[in-house]
Amino acid sequence: MRTVLTNVRPWGGAPVDVSLENGVIADIRPAGASSVENAEDGKGFLALPGFINAHSHIDKSWWGQPWVSYGGESTTQGRIAHERAERNQYGIPSADATERVLREFLRHGTTATRSHVDVDLGVGLEGIAAVRDAAARLEDTVCVEIVAFPQDGVVRCDGVLALLEEAAREGADSIGGLDPCEIDRNPVAQLDGLFAIAERHGCGIDLHLHSGGDLGAFEYELIIERTERSGLHGKVNIAHGFGLGDLPLARQEALLDRFAELDISWSTVAPVGKRPLPWQGMLERGMRLGFGTDGIRDLWSPYGDGDLLRVALDFAKQHRVRYDEDFVAVTRLATSAAKSFVHRDSHDIEVGAPADIVLVDAENVPDAIVRAPRRELVVAGGSVVTRAGELLI
Repeated sequence: MRTVLTNVRPWGGAPVDVSLENGVIADIRPAGASSVENAEDGKGFLALPGFINAHSHIDKSWWGQPWVSYGGESTTQGRIAHERAERNQYGIPSADATERVLREFLRHGTTATRSHVDVDLGVGLEGIAAVRDAAARLEDTVCVEIVAFPQDGVVRCDGVLALLEEAAREGADSIGGLDPCEIDRNPVAQLDGLFAIAERHGCGIDLHLHSGGDLGAFEYELIIERTERSGLHGKVNIAHGFGLGDLPLARQEALLDRFAELDISWSTVAPVGKRPLPWQGMLERGMRLGFGTDGIRDLWSPYGDGDLLRVALDFAKQHRVRYDEDFVAVTRLATSAAKSFVHRDSHDIEVGAPADIVLVDAENVPDAIVRAPRRELVVAGGSVVTRAGELLI
């Protein structure tokens, strides 16, 4: 069945009618030019593509449960230990918990996400199964790409590499890694193990890197070497990469040149208190950059509400964005420019693209970012899933 979304303003432009059929955008015409039978009045709202959350942890949340007080030590090692000790009593991982997070994503307009899902000796691949079950319950209205994520380290625990191999064999889109120097304290073994699995199975690699300064740069260089040697161009992503902002400009630029040459992408959650990324230099070189929410109310942090538009706002503030064209560029990083993070060829308000559209009551794109208003309508896969900020499914 064809549905026509009437009188909407893609990216703040002229009003149009957008025809949706079989989950894709079938036609776009000037407002009022369509023969309308099954119409959804867009009321002149600003229209954006569905948000793409390029870095989430949808398997770890206690969203929808009674408040869980923060506990444990604040270091990365302390957070890992606390989560391992407490997660079972909160039903983590489970399809029910994951479904609650995905519903919140949809309510805020996120229609696709790349999620890091814990794989360790305690849960095996249960988290991946839970995520797949939750996505299926929602009839895939939200596209979920899975990264098998070794939160507890890769080589410091015997058997984790075998689990990652199994996950890749069973269809995980990517395998992850974590702070090869500070967690495993053996960067060569961690990275060599991960790249070997990716070469064998053709999956991607998506690495959490939190180390600052020179240590972070050292890890980037090891990743560059292995990406070049393995031929995994376009299949490696660095998440967080806090150390890049610590480096002198000349060293930053040299690394950016290599990242661009090897098509190594980057994802950020716009963390408070960290140095800005050279994001414009990344884009000028053609690097792919995406935004993520990170964890959503989990045993790592009580923060997070699943709203990627607020992450875009945080990024804009962190990077002192002021000009309209830069607000538009930031919004594209949360939408159309992030399409590769979920392996889409197209993700925009254009014919042939997935019918994922978000309507907000905003004058233009900068206004939408700085206010982050409620989502008036969210269309996912051609179906209306949110109206006036309330989920319908």
